[in-house]
Amino acid sequence: MLDSCLPTMSLTLLYLLIVWLGTIYMKNRPAYSLKGVLIAYNFSVTMLSLYMFIELIASTWEGGYNLQCQNLHSAGEVDTRVAKVLWWYYFSKLIEFLDTIFFVLRKKNNQITFLHVYHHASMFNIWWCVLNWIPCGQSFFGPTLNSFIHVLMYSYYGLSTIPSMHKFLWWKKYLTQAQLIQFLLTITHTLSAAVVPCGFPMGCLMFQSSYMATLVILFLNFYVQVCFFYLLLQNSEYCSKV
Repeated sequence: MLDSCLPTMSLTLLYLLIVWLGTIYMKNRPAYSLKGVLIAYNFSVTMLSLYMFIELIASTWEGGYNLQCQNLHSAGEVDTRVAKVLWWYYFSKLIEFLDTIFFVLRKKNNQITFLHVYHHASMFNIWWCVLNWIPCGQSFFGPTLNSFIHVLMYSYYGLSTIPSMHKFLWWKKYLTQAQLIQFLLTITHTLSAAVVPCGFPMGCLMFQSSYMATLVILFLNFYVQVCFFYLLLQNSEYCSKV
C-alpha cells in the first residue's frame, strides 16, 4: 500500500462515495442495530490502539528518542521498529473508516459532520505521506498521544452499547477536552523542533502544525456549538460533559 498513492487515494474516494450513497440508500430504510458488531469492532480498535501506544513508548524509550526534537536516522534499528508501529497506525486510519459507515447503517446522520469526514479522510492520506518520507523520528509523538486517546474513546464507544455499563463510563465527559489537549500538545511538540532544529524536515513540521491547527478550530467550533445548544435548553451542566 505504500508503493503507490493510488490505493490510499482510491480507498478514500470509495469511503466518501459509500458515505454519500449510503446515506441516500438508508433514507427510507430502518436503521441497523449492529450491537454485536460494534462491541467487537470497538474492542478490536481499543486493543490495536493500546498495542501501538505501548510499543511506541517502549521503542522510543529504548532508542533514547529526544522529546524536544528527534531526527530520522540516529536511532538505528529502533527507527525501523518505530516505523513498523507507524505503519499499523496508518493502516488503522483505513479501519476507522468503519466509524462513519456504521453511522450510515445506524442512521446516525447527525454524527456525520464535516469535522468527522474531513478528519477521517485526511488522516489516512497524510499518514501515507508520513510513512513514505518521515516514518520515524519526530513523527512518533502525535500517534503516541492519539493512540492513548483512542484507547479511551473506543473503549467508551464499545461499553456504551451495553446499558448496564453506562453508569461506569465516567470518562465520557473528558473526551473532547482530551482531544483538544492532544492537538495542542502535538502542535507544541512539532514547533519545538522548528525552534531548535535537529535535521527533521522543516516543511513537514510546518504542515503538521497547520493541519493540527485546523483540527483545533473545528473541534472548538463543535464544542462551542454543542454547549450553546444545551445552554438554550437550560442544561448548562452538559458543557462540562461534552
